[in-house]
Amino acid sequence: MSLADYLAKNYLTADSKPERRPKKRKRKDGAQSGIIIADDDALGWGAVSNRGDDEDRPLNIDVRSAEFRKTRKNNWQTVGSAAPSSADQAAADAIIAAAAAENQSRVLEDEDAPALDDSGAKMESGAHAGLQTADQVTAQLKRKQEAERQRFLAEGMERSGKGTETIYRDASGRIINVAMKRAEARKKAEEEAAKAAAQLEAQKGDVQRVERDKRREALKEAKFMPVARYADDAELNEEMKEQERWNDPAAQFLTKTKRGKSVTGRPLYAGAFMPNRYRILPGHRWDGVDRGNGFEKEYFAARNRRRDLKELDYAWQMDE
Repeated sequence: MSLADYLAKNYLTADSKPERRPKKRKRKDGAQSGIIIADDDALGWGAVSNRGDDEDRPLNIDVRSAEFRKTRKNNWQTVGSAAPSSADQAAADAIIAAAAAENQSRVLEDEDAPALDDSGAKMESGAHAGLQTADQVTAQLKRKQEAERQRFLAEGMERSGKGTETIYRDASGRIINVAMKRAEARKKAEEEAAKAAAQLEAQKGDVQRVERDKRREALKEAKFMPVARYADDAELNEEMKEQERWNDPAAQFLTKTKRGKSVTGRPLYAGAFMPNRYRILPGHRWDGVDRGNGFEKEYFAARNRRRDLKELDYAWQMDE
């Protein structure tokens, strides 16, 4: 006796044996091919085998149709506008798109802005007095700011004071004429510069001024001189003869002397005088009395003594 019969006999009614569910048929490989779309809501696509016990299986769509295989035409479609052909065209399209987006944003802002009523009392900030929302107050403030900006642009630079000259005043409040002050400062600077140049010129001697003027004249005359000057140039030879050199051995044989006048054109002393290390000749008003402290005499004596000792030392070395 089986367990089910025993329980049915003694306690309950025996249950019938459960019916076995038929096994699913295995699909053969390659029986169905194509694109498989696993979508719960996609119904009615193609020939789908509906089985009562398998509702969650994916839908099979057969795309291997004869028309698709035989077609020779490109079925792709361009979505939107075509791509620009050049960089300039692309830049122009970008500018136009940005302007359109800005206009659209302005339109949206105007539409979203609350309706404003200009009637009624207004405060100094531009907002209406009384109870109102934050959006209304913000819109009123923006409207006042925009009106002030437009008025400022319409009035120009004269009303704003931009570009005008600054007005300076002293401690008492009087207006200072800047142009006159600048002219006075410029004149004072020029006077100081001229004074400094005069002091520097006064420190120079008459001989230095004459030599400077001679060099200046020589530079002016050099513009008309030839590039090459030869030994037969009379002007060059005359200049060379007029030069006086302190170590010229043939100077004592010259019969023509120029001790009558100095370089500056003043007369010179014609008698004998004690030499000095600067080779400055005395003027024609000198009375012949040496009023120095004897330094020039000792200077020449020491120099001559040093030169004599050097020559004597050399002669002794040669004798040895």
